[in-house]
Amino acid sequence: MEISRAEPESDLSLALRAPGTTSSVPSTSQPESEPATVSLLGYPLCFKRPRSSSSSSCSSPSKRHERDFDPNMESRRAAVRAWGNLPLSLADPDVFEIMEKEKHRQIRGIELVASENFVCRAVLDALGSHLTNKYSEGLPGARYYGGNHFIDQIEQLCQSRALAAFDLDPSSWGVNVQPYSCTSANFAVYTGLLMPKDRIMGLDSPSGGHVSHGYYTPNGKKVSGASIFFESLSYKVNPMTGYIDYEKLEERAVEFHPRILICGGSSYPREWDFARLRQIADRCGAVLMCDMAHISGLVAAKECRSPFEYCDIVTSTTHKSLRGPRGGIIFFRKGRIVRKQARSSTPGTPKHRKPPAEEALAEQYDYEDRINFAVFPSMQGGPHNNHVAALAIALKQVSTPEYKAYIVQVKKNARALACALLRRKCRLVTGGTDNHLILWDLRTFGLTGKFFEKLCEACHISINKTPIYGENGSISPGGVRIGTPAMTTRGCVENDFDMIAEFLIRAANIASNAVKERGKLQKDLLKGLQNNSDIIELRSQVEAFASQFAMPGFYV
Repeated sequence: MEISRAEPESDLSLALRAPGTTSSVPSTSQPESEPATVSLLGYPLCFKRPRSSSSSSCSSPSKRHERDFDPNMESRRAAVRAWGNLPLSLADPDVFEIMEKEKHRQIRGIELVASENFVCRAVLDALGSHLTNKYSEGLPGARYYGGNHFIDQIEQLCQSRALAAFDLDPSSWGVNVQPYSCTSANFAVYTGLLMPKDRIMGLDSPSGGHVSHGYYTPNGKKVSGASIFFESLSYKVNPMTGYIDYEKLEERAVEFHPRILICGGSSYPREWDFARLRQIADRCGAVLMCDMAHISGLVAAKECRSPFEYCDIVTSTTHKSLRGPRGGIIFFRKGRIVRKQARSSTPGTPKHRKPPAEEALAEQYDYEDRINFAVFPSMQGGPHNNHVAALAIALKQVSTPEYKAYIVQVKKNARALACALLRRKCRLVTGGTDNHLILWDLRTFGLTGKFFEKLCEACHISINKTPIYGENGSISPGGVRIGTPAMTTRGCVENDFDMIAEFLIRAANIASNAVKERGKLQKDLLKGLQNNSDIIELRSQVEAFASQFAMPGFYV
């Protein structure tokens, strides 16, 4: 290689030049210094100095920097900050004011809705984070959009923590953390495993089941999508005892032959006999599915029987006793099919002391692909990544000794509340509780659950109405469901729930007197609540009681 002065260019050098470039031979009309060339393999390659003219297609680095600088950039940034970085109190004072009122209601009130809880600040931070900006349809490693490297890491971490929280072997169990709610999770299971008009069977809603397990009103109206798209038949509790009647359940299941047998409910205060349900499912050839939405925290803490020993599929919410964000989750068996030789633990049958034997079969479970496909793209769009991150945070806490102690206290408080009401001659469905909730039959006070819920709300006590099975099998709206997880989160112990029982009894007496004075017409009863001096006095005492307890997530 040698450097020489410019020579006439060959045909090859002309051909190699990019289209639209000029010759390297200096123009006589525009003098410029002669360029140097490099001779490579006998062909000259010309290196031209940039022209000083403003019409040149190239510029020096300093001039290029000057050209790229936008004097309006700071104003453009300011415009983004003006709408994008305002606090809620300035961006939307109307919404902020309502949210502040709700915050103070939560702080000053007694929260006894069994399906509610209070989350920690870390969960709130994740829910209100930048993760809500990202679209990530699909599963980790198989997204429909780019830029999901870190989103994949979050979802995979959430999945591993979910399996660890319930002590599950990743080779035998899979999990989908994307469902928006447990109802969505349940319907995804039906969609993945069933065809339209296939049969499902779950606990009757008035008996404490959930409508997403299928429910018809007495006049035949289909209440839930599960009953609209699938054929459902419910089993019931024994109207005399309030316990599930497993013998009648088996009779109906064998006759009905459901494709999926569903256990779990939203208002059932006793343990589930998963071993007996496994026997029934095997006898009628059904998949056994558990909706453990209400007891998932107890299952994780090993404070109740686990559905994972016997069930094929387990769904749950993530925001009740788990103290996570609002959403759903699906666990499913995978790998080689294993059947446990179930032994029932129903009262009256001997409890096994040895763990149930297992029988390995040649077939493989096929739930994973079918359920994942049902969640997306069949039922949902992209997952809510802020929720997935918040769930990962909550599941990390679930695996701690502190959470185990919390769940133990939840059960102690439920038993303390039940005992306090029973001492005051109240009637409870099944006579007590094995978990975190009680069902209070208000018919002895001459009340409906609907009116008592409204009166308690006026006293800043949150509960929810529930139907109660009568001894003759009739359905009465004369009950309320009361749970202990939320107030236990705030630090309440047994003595505090004895005081809460006293507040509830006073509210029941106020409601009973109002019925005697105004009659049973709901419209007339509700008129006198706000100005009732007894309600005002009780509300003041409730607020003083509740305000002394800490509230997670808030600086109060």
